[in-house]
Amino acid sequence: MSVGEQAQRQASSKTAAEVRVRVPAKVNAQLAVGAARPDGFHDLANVFLAVGLYDEITVTPAAELRVTCSGPDAGQVPLDATNLAARAAIALAERHGIDPHVHIHIAKDIPVAGGMAGGSADGAGALLACDTLWSLGSSRDELLAICAELGSDVPFSLIGGAALGTGRGEQLTPLDVGGDFHWVFAVAEGGLSTPTVFREFDRLTEGTDVPAPAADPALLDALRTGDVTALAGALANDLQPAALSLRPSLADTLAAGTAAGALAALVSGSGPTTAFLTEDTDTAARVARALLASGTCRTARVAASPAQGATVVRRDA
Repeated sequence: MSVGEQAQRQASSKTAAEVRVRVPAKVNAQLAVGAARPDGFHDLANVFLAVGLYDEITVTPAAELRVTCSGPDAGQVPLDATNLAARAAIALAERHGIDPHVHIHIAKDIPVAGGMAGGSADGAGALLACDTLWSLGSSRDELLAICAELGSDVPFSLIGGAALGTGRGEQLTPLDVGGDFHWVFAVAEGGLSTPTVFREFDRLTEGTDVPAPAADPALLDALRTGDVTALAGALANDLQPAALSLRPSLADTLAAGTAAGALAALVSGSGPTTAFLTEDTDTAARVARALLASGTCRTARVAASPAQGATVVRRDA
């Protein structure tokens, strides 16, 4: 029997019947973007906050790798090997010489292609779920290394909370947060491709001196102290002009939320979801109602941050 076959048999003997992992969306309190690098990526200073909108990833043993999805926008989720959840299962299995024979079901509640890292969340959730299902016991550093291979936002989806991401965003430094922050997320019709938004950023900044990205000390201090007013004044997204250039109607959504009482508004990541920071839960509910009534978005969701990262919520032997 080969080493790989021994590993496969050993892993199979420990396999649970089902593992379910809950994993959060994110908002970028700051997204500072540097000039394009020779490899096509951009250096970032990315202040991530995990927010309480979740996908749930359930994995069970199967005859072959299979992905299914339910929930809002499920029809937009790829169900083949391009899905980050499938890629996570394959990457983990290859490291341990076993077959990625699992059924991955994604219960989708994070907006699709909305700049909230829903696909990255699914990758991180599937990675933790498969590691638990196969009783591999991988360390957090091992899982984070695989996450970084999968995509720039995937490592943060695993750890959650708040963190500064540098490099492509995958090099994380956890941040202290002194309280809860209340948000409204206005989900637009259709999505925006992240690579397309970065290309538009490059077009808009062509011929200019793009500064090296750095985290804003005032924003980090506002997070640490839980000062919502100071945080509202420091929110920033260098990709927002590019997102607005590609989707000008987002300006109307930003204006509607601000008029309804949000302390600050910005495009979430690469968009087209827009994020509104509010003073408290009551204001968040009022802003959400106003956004829906404005007709400038498809739906509006209320959530708080920070939220816990990928977490096993069910494990059946």
